Amino acid sequence: MREVTRPLIIGHRGASGYRPEHTLAAYKLAMDLGADYVEPDLVLTKDGVLVARHENELSGTTDVAAHLEFAARRTTKSVDGHLVSGWFTEDFTLAELKALRAKERLPSTRAANTRYDGLFEIATFDEVLELVRRESRDRGVVIGVNPELKHATYFSSIGLSLVEPLLCALKRHHLDRPNARVIIQSFETGVLRELRTRTKVRLVQLLDDYAGPFDLESAGVARTYYDLATRKGLAAIATYADGVGPNRRLVIPRDAAGYLGQPSGLVEDAHALGLFVHVFTLRVENKFLAADFRIGLDPNAKGDAAAEAKRLFDAGVDGLITDFPETGVFARADWLSRVEVPVC
Repeated sequence: MREVTRPLIIGHRGASGYRPEHTLAAYKLAMDLGADYVEPDLVLTKDGVLVARHENELSGTTDVAAHLEFAARRTTKSVDGHLVSGWFTEDFTLAELKALRAKERLPSTRAANTRYDGLFEIATFDEVLELVRRESRDRGVVIGVNPELKHATYFSSIGLSLVEPLLCALKRHHLDRPNARVIIQSFETGVLRELRTRTKVRLVQLLDDYAGPFDLESAGVARTYYDLATRKGLAAIATYADGVGPNRRLVIPRDAAGYLGQPSGLVEDAHALGLFVHVFTLRVENKFLAADFRIGLDPNAKGDAAAEAKRLFDAGVDGLITDFPETGVFARADWLSRVEVPVC
């Protein structure tokens, strides 16, 4: 019998249910709400600086479109096989990006968060690490960092490496060591394989419920995330990563009406190979929850996300990535008070 452990609560892009994502304010609030780790997505500037943005395209999360001085930089690019139009981090220096201000990415869903539009600047990875160091010191508890490397193949194709600035930042902050509370994750496999040869920090292969890793697709390898989630796929992942980060629908599938079924066995298979499992992403709004936990008919109203979290804990997950850290913390406390802990 696997020993019951205390699942980690990871603040997705900070407390992005309450503040514009990937801002220092969002990360600070996530820690205030009890997150064990915060999760910055990382992309690159023109001058090779890692900044915290969900995507390299800026118009969805900043006021770049209102800056007339940058109007001519709007363009269309192919990113991970998809044509995307807008403004891109790699076309701006860090100094230029600091002129922009963040805005809520889901304004129709989280209208209350739009009151913070225009208040916060884009944060660098170094600034996130410094905030975490300072908050850990002040709170007397070590808070972890769970960076996700975005579009590694794309950035390599334009002559920008995510790996070098990442490792340099970790070294600057004395975090490039096996016992550091750092977990690096990516949807791509190649960048994780490279990191395995260059760092001892923990690595996570992310698994979505559609398509497959872009680096494999671009190399002509027909392998989906579902393939990687099989026992054979997980065994391959275990050769270069310490854990997997599946979409929660891979852990507990849903039926055609959106209700939860039985656990898939992915967690059990991963644990048998020594891999930990951190699922993404729990949000409290009805539209994002399994049908079992929706309350009322308004898709933007809050449902019972804590109940869904506890179903995931029952399935054995080791960590939960969420926009609402306090919901995860509450669900974990309630779940731990109810589960039967094995007697040694």
